[in-house]
Amino acid sequence: MNSIAVLQELARRPLDELDLIWDRIGPSNLNAHPGGHPNSIAWLLWHSGREIDAQVADLGEQDQLWTTQGWADRFGPDVPAEEHGYGQSEGTARAVVVQDKDVLREYLAAVTEQSLDYLRTLSETGLDEVIDRQWDPPVTRAVRLVSVYADALQHVGQAAYVAGMDPVD
Repeated sequence: MNSIAVLQELARRPLDELDLIWDRIGPSNLNAHPGGHPNSIAWLLWHSGREIDAQVADLGEQDQLWTTQGWADRFGPDVPAEEHGYGQSEGTARAVVVQDKDVLREYLAAVTEQSLDYLRTLSETGLDEVIDRQWDPPVTRAVRLVSVYADALQHVGQAAYVAGMDPVD
């Protein structure tokens, strides 16, 4: 298996993991803040999609699906349209309230497909390209992609933990 095939497998994982817990997410826990934490299941899943969308669009020099496909509008007025979750205040994170959980999965599915499309355009040598010299060591395209998907997987795992705390609605 080559590096691109491994990245494609990794890119699918956040959505695959979400599907394993999907039936455990319901109205009582979707927007809840266990332990008073500002990040709800809705926030965790929204941020997972936003981070993949924003970073893969940037790498591919494309527009984000968030705007081009109208996802900001579909999420509604409670979700800050220009936000993606990095460095948010507690109040801004709590403002992410989603009434229709299906929009979360649909958005993650759309950005997963966008990611897979982008990965199909890459070559092994393109993965070695340094794209960010602000870090030591500098970040390659491959390392950035691994970071994006690993972070999304962590957030889906956090959502799974929270969803497991409550009985199914």
